[in-house]
Amino acid sequence: MPKKRVIVPAQKLDFSTVKYQQQTVQAPHLTGFILKLFVRIIEAPIIGSLIISFMKKKNKIVEMLQNTEIPEKPMFKPEFPPQEAEPSVVIVDEEGKPTDRVESALKCLPHYDPASYWSEDPLPSFRYWKIRDYAYAYRSKLVTPSTVAEQIISVIEGCNYHKPPTPLLISFEAEDIRKQAAASTKRFEEGNPLSILDGIFMAIKDDIDCTPHPTKGASTWMHGVRSVEKDGVSVSRLRSCGVILIGKASMHEFGLGTTGNNPNYGTTRNPHAHERYTGGSSSGPAAIVASGLCSAALGTDGGGSIRIPSSLCGVVGLKTTYGRTNMGGSLCGSGTVEIIGPIASTVEDVILVYAAILGSSPEDRISLKPCLPCLPVLSSLENSNILGSLRLGKYTEWFNDVHSTDISDVCEDVLNLLSKNHGCKTIEIVIPELHEMRTAHLVSIGSESLRSLKPDIEDGKGAELTYDTRISMALFRTFTASDYVAAQCLRRRIMHHHMEIFKKVDVIVTPTTGMTAPKIPPSALENGESDMQVTGYLMRFIIAGNLLGLPALTVPVGYDKEGLPIGLQLIGLPWGEATILRLASAIEELCIKSRKKPASFYDILKAK
Repeated sequence: MPKKRVIVPAQKLDFSTVKYQQQTVQAPHLTGFILKLFVRIIEAPIIGSLIISFMKKKNKIVEMLQNTEIPEKPMFKPEFPPQEAEPSVVIVDEEGKPTDRVESALKCLPHYDPASYWSEDPLPSFRYWKIRDYAYAYRSKLVTPSTVAEQIISVIEGCNYHKPPTPLLISFEAEDIRKQAAASTKRFEEGNPLSILDGIFMAIKDDIDCTPHPTKGASTWMHGVRSVEKDGVSVSRLRSCGVILIGKASMHEFGLGTTGNNPNYGTTRNPHAHERYTGGSSSGPAAIVASGLCSAALGTDGGGSIRIPSSLCGVVGLKTTYGRTNMGGSLCGSGTVEIIGPIASTVEDVILVYAAILGSSPEDRISLKPCLPCLPVLSSLENSNILGSLRLGKYTEWFNDVHSTDISDVCEDVLNLLSKNHGCKTIEIVIPELHEMRTAHLVSIGSESLRSLKPDIEDGKGAELTYDTRISMALFRTFTASDYVAAQCLRRRIMHHHMEIFKKVDVIVTPTTGMTAPKIPPSALENGESDMQVTGYLMRFIIAGNLLGLPALTVPVGYDKEGLPIGLQLIGLPWGEATILRLASAIEELCIKSRKKPASFYDILKAK
């Protein structure tokens, strides 16, 4: 019987004694025939459990959950202490009309003249068209939503003929897009657009309901056991603003992967380098935005699934506070780590979409007691003063624990620019028990995913899952009820550590991922891939946002030596979306001139 490891209560932990430990995931890299063979072995009754038990011990999961005495009580979902109001914000009504919230968001944005970008002169550097550019073009009758729709339909249909194929959507109906675009065009002709989002094209990740499309979770069978009767709550809010929904975007099957690999429908390619992954699990939404096809998309984030692909594809992704958006009408609506959030090419477009979809469910308003949702007033004269007062927390050893120093160097340069241009202070911090945090998240998301899929798996659908999902399920089945409770005890403890850190800083800053977009092994396209080392790098800085429910955002800040995008992650206080959006806007402005056009880019607005 192993001796119990005893840890001191969180309140008594001396942060000065914390030593950083580099993360190395002990698991084989598998593709092709070896992957299929491994799955067959670990699904065998006796030998499989022995192999998984050995891997869990090698990665100290057993030590953490079964051989450690954790003094804290369990926290089964994020519990947030009361928060002070953020400065220079506009409070919006989460129970009001989405169009009213979007109008409030529009008034928060700085002055912008879209007409200046419609000259024939080439722009000095690459830029994405903003939502305000589309709105100007529609109102000025330079283009109509219907003409833009035809461009998008042409590109999507053409993707099927690319070599290699570049799948972006799992479900797509050209006539449905034309119908929505025609209605929007008519509203503009009559001078009655619903909002600044009217006529804006968006893709929806395939785990969020959007009629008339089925919701498959990128599996081959979910639509056969779960029907879609109406839009998910967030999709309904977008539709009420006039958004044109182009279809269901590709993803890693059931969101249980970080690369975006999907043998069921084809693996989405990174617009910056077709031989590389987009990141996952919101692979399609990020690639669609990065390639210029849509101004924005909706993703879900239970383990970095918005932030990872947004970072790897060079766009902006917002993971909101847990409970800030209503998860109704999504496959991951009953978990304790997931949210629905926006991906967009610019921070201001993220703000506009976030304003449309925000609003807690009635149950979360009772249990979480959220602060009133608010948006940063970026047009305010005091915006600069607020930026100058921000304290940025940086755990240097963790910050520098990356696959290539290109990542940490680029992110460090941005922190220096923030200090030089805005007076932001970077404060050294220590974050205890990072390995415990990863373990608690793995058990939480794994147990909750298994619970939602188990009835169908036991009904014979397990054999139809992709091979890497089957490996995950084999691991998740070994977690016990006591493991889950131990993970929730760790959640409370780690929440305490972070709330102590936030007494000294306003935002925690990290690279978004520990590596840039990994290459796609050709042997991984047909049967998938399991590479826990890559997953470890991609999720290195992600977990606090999910396990603790904190808001987090990735903003593009540069490129590595191979020209692959690098993102900086901002982690905020509970309900502190306005602060990280304000800081992200300032970072974007500092880095905007270095932005590069993706290798695969479509100028949909000017049809180039």
